[in-house]
Amino acid sequence: MARVAFATSSPPLISSVRTLRRHFSAFAAANPKLPEMSRPSHHSSLEVIGGGSDRFLPALKDSLAKPYNAFPLIGFNRHVETIYAAFYRSVPSVRLRRECLRTKDNGSVALDWVAGDDSYLPPESPILILLPGLTGGSQDSYVRHMLLRAQSKKWRCVVFNSRGCGDSPVTTPQFYSASFLGDIGEVIDHVGEKFPKANLYAAGWSLGGNILVNYLGQESHNCPLTAAVSLCNPFDLVIADEDFHKGFNNVYDKALSKSLRRIFSKHSLLFEDIGGEFNIPLAANAETVRDFDDGLTRVSFGFKSVDEYYSKSSSSKHIKHVRIPLLCIQAANDPIAPDRGIPRDDIKANPNCVLIVTPRGGHLGWVAGEEAPNGAPWTDQVVMEFLQYVENRETINGERSFDDAHQIQV
Repeated sequence: MARVAFATSSPPLISSVRTLRRHFSAFAAANPKLPEMSRPSHHSSLEVIGGGSDRFLPALKDSLAKPYNAFPLIGFNRHVETIYAAFYRSVPSVRLRRECLRTKDNGSVALDWVAGDDSYLPPESPILILLPGLTGGSQDSYVRHMLLRAQSKKWRCVVFNSRGCGDSPVTTPQFYSASFLGDIGEVIDHVGEKFPKANLYAAGWSLGGNILVNYLGQESHNCPLTAAVSLCNPFDLVIADEDFHKGFNNVYDKALSKSLRRIFSKHSLLFEDIGGEFNIPLAANAETVRDFDDGLTRVSFGFKSVDEYYSKSSSSKHIKHVRIPLLCIQAANDPIAPDRGIPRDDIKANPNCVLIVTPRGGHLGWVAGEEAPNGAPWTDQVVMEFLQYVENRETINGERSFDDAHQIQV
């Protein structure tokens, strides 16, 4: 990292302005001046549904018209693809500038900006906030590839490293959870206040996607984001937990619990003599993610049991309330984010959402496309096509063109 800066979060004044502007503008589909667009076709290898399909699929017609061809030998098995992507996908070199944000509860998160962006990007350049998966951070290959893709389109990018992740500092005896929205809200407000002329976007993978969709749904009337993308989101954490303990999935469970233990051990002194219902020995020696959540996470955030934590933290319960453009991309054979957990009915009913399900891809894999097997995942191009489409059409004649389709016209 080039340098470290500390900042303190401040009241979300700019986000309030962004939100108010959204409530006093019109949705493009209801504007008779806008040209009608027919639903573009997509290849039969892809499942494409959602109440917002007619609105957003024109942006993706080139990518979705082609068959999804998993890379030979690697893509034939979901576990092979998941593991190959984790260990053999290239990790692009990206210079990052770290900013440490102090939160209202005296906690800390780390924001990694692409170094040098401010020297050539105007202040109104769109900003993409990236949320990695559980224990992930700006060091991960899929994050780095997305940074490069967005940067090539002249977007400003920042990675939100949750407490303890990506060597983010931990300054209180609390990490983060699948449903804790305090940090993401403060990060988005902080970024918006730094760049008040820019439109804000976000993309999250795995647990980061779950947190993002929870935020979009629960803060639907106050969300300052213009659009968002969720990838390999487990959606229903109860179902995901059930599958996590089956067969080969135990390998992922043990790997993630090891990462959690490693993060915890760095900051274990903060949890000494914490008392209450915490089971620090269970968390410190967790053999499964469920053990860690039982000993630490669910107690930190006030849940009576792990099952209650998983149930109430599932973003599948909140996607129906999303009021900005949201693209969800899932793999039908994802071992960690099960296909049966996808809230298809709610996505179909929400005019702001569109879902793409690829037949293969594993978890955080998607080893397909022009850059396979070691380059960027297949999803990167689709993500940027969607976001750029929304950004290009975000204003028409000075008014927002992609506001919530649910909103009452005023």
